[in-house]
Formats: sequence, C-alpha cells, structure tokens
Amino acid sequence: MFLDWLGSRFRKKGRDIFYALGFTYQVFKETALFVKRRQVAFRVLIMQIFFTGFEAITIVSLLALALGTIIIIQGYSSLTNLLGQKFFYLMLIRLITVELGPVLTAFIIIARSGTAIATEIGHMVVSHEIEAYISVGINPISYLVVPRFLGVSISLIILTLYFSFFGLFASFASTQFFVTIPFTEYFQGLLSVLSLQAIISSLLKSVIFGFIISIVASYHGFKVSHAPTEIPKVAINAVVHSFALCIVADLVLVLLFSPILSV
Repeated sequence: MFLDWLGSRFRKKGRDIFYALGFTYQVFKETALFVKRRQVAFRVLIMQIFFTGFEAITIVSLLALALGTIIIIQGYSSLTNLLGQKFFYLMLIRLITVELGPVLTAFIIIARSGTAIATEIGHMVVSHEIEAYISVGINPISYLVVPRFLGVSISLIILTLYFSFFGLFASFASTQFFVTIPFTEYFQGLLSVLSLQAIISSLLKSVIFGFIISIVASYHGFKVSHAPTEIPKVAINAVVHSFALCIVADLVLVLLFSPILSV
C-alpha cells in the first residue's frame, strides 16, 4: 500500500513538472508574439505594471530605508575600524545592490502580486471566464498570462533599481543624525567599489525572479478546477513555490557570480 501511494505521488509530481514546463514554454512562445500582435492585452500589461510597480513603492521604500540605515549605523564604525572603509562600502554594495535588494523586492512582489495573480486567475476559472475566452478564439495565455508575465518582470527590474538607489542614498541622509559621514566621501566610496558585474548580477536576478513569480502564480491559478474553496490553496502554493524557486535561483546565481564579483 505504501509503495503504491509513493508511486502515485511520484507520478503526480512528474505530471505536474511536465505540465509546468509545457506551460512555461507556451508563455515564452506567446510573449515573443505579444508585441507583434498589438493586442488589447496591452492595457492589462499597463495595469499590471501600475499594481506591481507603482503601488509597491511605499513598502519598498520603507524596507530599503530601514535596511540601509541599519547597515550604516551598525557597520560603519566597527567595519571601518577593523577592515577599512573600502570593506564597509563593499559590504553596502553587496548587501543592498547584489544580494538583499533583489531578494527582498522579489519577496514583496510575491506577497502582493503573486497571490493576486493566482487568486484572480483562479476566480476566472471558477466563473468560466477562461472557457468564454477559448470559445471566442482568445488564447488565455496570450491575453491573461503574458501581460502579467511582462508586467511583473518589468516592475521587478525597476523596483530593484529603486531599492538599491533608495537604500544607498536615502538611508545615508537618515543616518546623519547618528553617524557623521561626508557626502563626497560616501559617494566616492560607493563608486570605488561599484562594478558593472554587480549591476548585471542584480538586474539578472530581478529578471529571473520576475519570470518565476509571474509564471508560478499564473500556473497555480489555472490549476483551480471548479470549486471556489480551491483558490486559497492555490494562492498559498503559488507563494510557497515562488519563495522556494527564487531562493534556489538566487543560490545558483550567487555560485555563478561569486568568482566574478570577488575579482
């Protein structure tokens, strides 16, 4: 009995992975045709960027300000005395721009947009809107998923850049009440350790995280069959799987970029 149950679980997981890969392929395929077709879904793309990007600026600003302030207050005196100023600025760039900036921004988007996308598409499945789209010849992936895929990815890139800028400079202003650092010294210190590889690493992470969040949330939204009670479950699964895949992707990218960034 146990072996039968275990075998059925493995088969179900295998089918889920196969369907997920096929779904991802269809998303990328329809994305390549999106601009060429000039669809009505362009409005959905704009609304997705507004919801994911613009409406998340407040929480992203607060988190970036808090993180930058904590690092400067806690690390400036101790790190500069022990290891020198260059190491302090290097840690600022590594933590805010390369590591925590993209990851924390992705977590915010997962909590806001990931759950919203999975829930919205799940409600469309339950209310038979997806069937209505198909009946009139509209591809649900092209009309519903691709705009959200592009919107989340674009918004995550912009928010990651904003997180880095706000975390590095707005936090500097807030810490002047506690730690006195001349602005020219601070600015030159950041520029001396900021590298093109660090910027590329940050942007690459934000792009990949955007892909993961939008595809996983949409995929789980379509997994709703008929009952509205399934919607909270698929929303939770979308959040959990997005978190897990973003962490794995971040680990892989850290392993790939660490030799480059250490040069």
